[in-house]
Amino acid sequence: MSGLPDENVGTTAVREGYGFDEAALADWMRGHVPGYAGPLQVEQFRGGQSNPTYKLVTPGRTYVLRRKPPGLLLKGAHAVEREAKVLTGLEKAGFPVAHVHALCTDDAVIGTWFYVMDMVEGRIFWDATVPGVPAGERAAIFDAMNAAMASLHMVDYAAVGLADYGKSGNYFARQIARWSRQYLDDSEAGRDPNMDRLLEWLPANIPVGDDATTITHGDFRIDNMIFHPTEPRVLAVLDWELSTLGHPGADFAYNAMMYRMPPYIVAGLGGADIAALGIPGEEEYVAAYCARTGRESLPGYDFYVAFNFFRLAAIFHGIKGRVLRGTASSAQAHERVRILPELMELAWQQARRAGA
Repeated sequence: MSGLPDENVGTTAVREGYGFDEAALADWMRGHVPGYAGPLQVEQFRGGQSNPTYKLVTPGRTYVLRRKPPGLLLKGAHAVEREAKVLTGLEKAGFPVAHVHALCTDDAVIGTWFYVMDMVEGRIFWDATVPGVPAGERAAIFDAMNAAMASLHMVDYAAVGLADYGKSGNYFARQIARWSRQYLDDSEAGRDPNMDRLLEWLPANIPVGDDATTITHGDFRIDNMIFHPTEPRVLAVLDWELSTLGHPGADFAYNAMMYRMPPYIVAGLGGADIAALGIPGEEEYVAAYCARTGRESLPGYDFYVAFNFFRLAAIFHGIKGRVLRGTASSAQAHERVRILPELMELAWQQARRAGA
């Protein structure tokens, strides 16, 4: 999940504890990246908090390296090999992603597994209101984002080698159980009456017969896309760390919950005059997605949104626990603890809107 804009923008010198043998990397690239020619300069992106991300600069071309972080890792965490796999599969389907050159599973090269992909140059909009562009282009940018999400959910994942990328079916029951367990197990972070109500209401109100499965991104927001420098066109979707096989409605609603989300929680449109900005309304945005994916409507949409607010609140609740235990201390972590009660109340409001 992306952080605050200032924490993510640009590169810096490689931070202490995140360096590696750059000569060994250059040797590996000569053998595995077609057309590679040094010398190689390595910088570290300010973002990529979970999987450290580096900019690899050569005289003729620029690349991006994503790696598992150094140190002891939980089993299954920081799975850069999954990222490389989904990017490779989606490129075969013509979906806009960076081209992956190679994956390295030999710890001896730089200390952890990593992959190298192309650097895609373009615009990233950290603010969902997309400041600094004309209203007409704003509408086209939102339409391009909508089209990209619809296109992702129309990919034949089995045909591009992703049939084993996750579990198929029963998505909401599995996810609600997972996030409920995390919430209940973190006694130090405490309980909240809104979350407690959601724990009861959500599993009892999963839409019946609604069990579609597609590739899902998991964090599909406007700030996880690179747009063309001058055109309202998506060049690449970033940050596939949470991707899996899942429910397309849940994935779409995570993107569309920006309409109900205050901008100080995550990139949201809450309180913005979207008509004056030229941004399509929520109903129009949902209708465009339905038209692109061959649906007449999304009957479970309000449930999907409630689920996503709950999921985000559970994630922030976990951050609160880490802050209290002293394992998270950033300004961003403390800010997320501060707004957590409001987010949990908003989550229950979405459930009420869905019929609770």
